[in-house]
Amino acid sequence: MTAGAAVAGPDGGLRCPWALSAAEYVTYHDEEWGRPVHGDDALYERLSLEAFQSGLSWITILRRRPGFRAAFADFKIAAVAEFTDADRERLLADTGIIRNRAKIDATLANARVLADWAPGELDSLIWSHAPAAAGRTAPRTLSDVPAVTPGSTALSKALKKRGLRFVGPTTAYALMQACGLVDDHLADCVARRRP
Repeated sequence: MTAGAAVAGPDGGLRCPWALSAAEYVTYHDEEWGRPVHGDDALYERLSLEAFQSGLSWITILRRRPGFRAAFADFKIAAVAEFTDADRERLLADTGIIRNRAKIDATLANARVLADWAPGELDSLIWSHAPAAAGRTAPRTLSDVPAVTPGSTALSKALKKRGLRFVGPTTAYALMQACGLVDDHLADCVARRRP
């Protein structure tokens, strides 16, 4: 077996190896990761969670996602933009989320910035950085999957230029993968979108 290649899951179907490292990953991998996500609030949630994931395992965020949603008003931009200093203190004490001051502050600041954007503007900006699927080779192993691309660097710069924080090129690429801008399911993976 090639290192990093697709691995048979509990149902015998081949999956990206990371999808089998925890029970919660199978559902997330099969039904959500790499599927197109649209809508400003939905993309704000993914952008925020990817920022919180920085330096941590995604399973840590996935297991706490219900707590994040409760703490951040289901990631409704308009609601989070109205959070006060008291809300910030509440978040810093909330054991249901990652209590990282810089990440919490970035999530709140980003909502305030995005609240001034036109409806659909975040969606349009992010999706304008989706690379053409044609000519993109499906990865055969995990080593074929990049952590940063010129496209994620460009997306990161565009988001930062518009005032968003905690959106480096690696976080931007993780967002692109999670939200279906790119399909980095391995070539033999059952969850890979087929033409």
